[in-house]
Amino acid sequence: VADVGCGTGRVTEHLHGLGLGLDVFGIDLSPRMLAVARQEHPGLRFEEGSMLALDLPDASLGGLLAWYSTIHVPDEELPRVFAEFHRVLAPGAHVQLGFQVGDEPLRMTEAWGAEISLVFHRRQPERIAELLRDAGLEVVSRVWRERETDGPFPERAPQGFVLARRPIVSGGCEDGDISTTD
Repeated sequence: VADVGCGTGRVTEHLHGLGLGLDVFGIDLSPRMLAVARQEHPGLRFEEGSMLALDLPDASLGGLLAWYSTIHVPDEELPRVFAEFHRVLAPGAHVQLGFQVGDEPLRMTEAWGAEISLVFHRRQPERIAELLRDAGLEVVSRVWRERETDGPFPERAPQGFVLARRPIVSGGCEDGDISTTD
């Protein structure tokens, strides 16, 4: 299972710690985030890579998590990202996405007293589901929930979650494909 856009590895560690026997590893574009992940979680594997071109064989993953990582991908690149997710997932394997819901991006120039330049692309769950279907994935679930305003990290926007899977291959066709024989 790949945690794509793993950042500092917090969720990768959580998946590993569930005790499900998952071979879980993290992939992130940022060498500095990966350095933190490797230091904080030395028993786990972390690789540098881009979700636009994953250095993984076709159909090699039993699952993929993109937990608040596609929020940094511009809209025009999402079809390419989701096609890449389809490519690396084994038939029947799931992809889970978490993201902020909205129609406009959030642009931040300051956080925790430091100057930054970050864009968080907020999206609608139905749009994400549509793009996943266009990439050949079967949408299993779409969830939209209100933002949490209590706790240490109050949310600025509602949250969206989409679960999809690569169709299972049967008889040379993926589920949903139509084949005819004479």
